[in-house]
Amino acid sequence: MINILKKIFGLGPAVNYSELLKQGAIIIDVRNPGEFKQGHIKGAINAPLNELTKHISKIKKDTTVITCCVSGIRSASAKSVLKSNGFTNVYNGGGWSSLKNKIQ
Repeated sequence: MINILKKIFGLGPAVNYSELLKQGAIIIDVRNPGEFKQGHIKGAINAPLNELTKHISKIKKDTTVITCCVSGIRSASAKSVLKSNGFTNVYNGGGWSSLKNKIQ
């Protein structure tokens, strides 16, 4: 059961998000535009979860993607959506403010 939860929420070995960004990863923030305007990570793409599939065609499938939201729940769903659409290098960054602290 724990392994299933870890897989769903992208938990597991520590990920060096700063290094992923240095290697060309992009951040997709799946919060709604109002949430995004209240604060976000510089350079992040705002693609609300309910509109994510509209944005997929603009991103190369071999691009490393880090998803984020408020708490990690929507970003976990976004990771699943991206994976089911052929993206292979997708990481759930969790909450945007926590991710921001990890990449500074």
